[in-house]
Amino acid sequence: MNEIGIKTNLHQIFMRILEKDVSSGNIRIMLESDEDVWHLFNVLDREDLVTASTTRREEKAADKLRAERSEKKRMTLGIRVEKIEFSEEDIRLRVLGTIETGPQDIGQHHTLIFEIGDNLLITKARWKDSQLDRLGRAVRDSRKPKILFVSLDQDDATIAVLRQFGLKEIATIRSARQGKQYEERPKEDIYHTEIISKIAPLVSDNMPIVLLGPGFEKESLAEDLKNEGYKGIHVHHTGQSGMVGVNELIKTGMGAAILKESSVGIEMEAVERLMSEIGKDGLAAYGPKEIAEATGAGAVDTLLILDSKVRELDLDHLIRTVESQHGNVLIVSGQHDSGKELSALGGMGALLRYKPQ
Repeated sequence: MNEIGIKTNLHQIFMRILEKDVSSGNIRIMLESDEDVWHLFNVLDREDLVTASTTRREEKAADKLRAERSEKKRMTLGIRVEKIEFSEEDIRLRVLGTIETGPQDIGQHHTLIFEIGDNLLITKARWKDSQLDRLGRAVRDSRKPKILFVSLDQDDATIAVLRQFGLKEIATIRSARQGKQYEERPKEDIYHTEIISKIAPLVSDNMPIVLLGPGFEKESLAEDLKNEGYKGIHVHHTGQSGMVGVNELIKTGMGAAILKESSVGIEMEAVERLMSEIGKDGLAAYGPKEIAEATGAGAVDTLLILDSKVRELDLDHLIRTVESQHGNVLIVSGQHDSGKELSALGGMGALLRYKPQ
């Protein structure tokens, strides 16, 4: 057994590869975070065989006179994948297909549902290099702490968490400072207390807390957080509050170094550079023909590929070619704004060293 990933503490557990035999097509993984479920979505393909523990009603002798239903029983089934669905809302993966291995119902349809804490065996006819790289990145990136944002002004505060695959808006708090409840207490007191109560269950060890927005409300909140014992607080000015302010902060590369080291921060900044170069007819290419020409000329410095493209197409040859020319390859999540911008370009783009002749 080859185990990749070590539990450090309750808040810093990450994907474990429990078993790896690429020659036979088998990799067994344990899902230990939201991001792991997302990475699994990106490495599964139709026609894969996925084997896991599940529940299904026991087979019984056909008896049309009896209306009662049999009890569900836990068993291990192997499903030949036909459809894969990821739910960002509850961080679940549904894998639909036909039963190929197991104690019963061979050939019938079944749905496997995967959440944090589950483990499964994936068997592929061939593992793509990009899929193996994805699993390796899942292990590496999960060591990095998530980032908590509070984007606020004197009226509203938006709380969001930056995960490996995108930004998740958690809550919005209104200051309601005109109400009677504020007459006997400082105006910012209840507002900040409500914000702190919302972020308390979200904060884990070593998680950076980034406060941003226009005006001075963020500085006042920073003082209150420090008085409550919170650490790792970063304060940054943005032109707007809300999710617009969070995206502004990340896209422009502003802020603490941890933003630039995060997966989404790197992706958003790279897409922003790509759009800027395209806008001035600079060192950029997009579209299959232009990217193929740039790759053939050895001109690609950074290749940006939307994650859905990697799922849909076999791009291993293109990726290996760029990497053999000492270029970088960046897989961009479609779950954030910059991923949607790249999707509008066809899902691929390249930052160039020079323009091909």
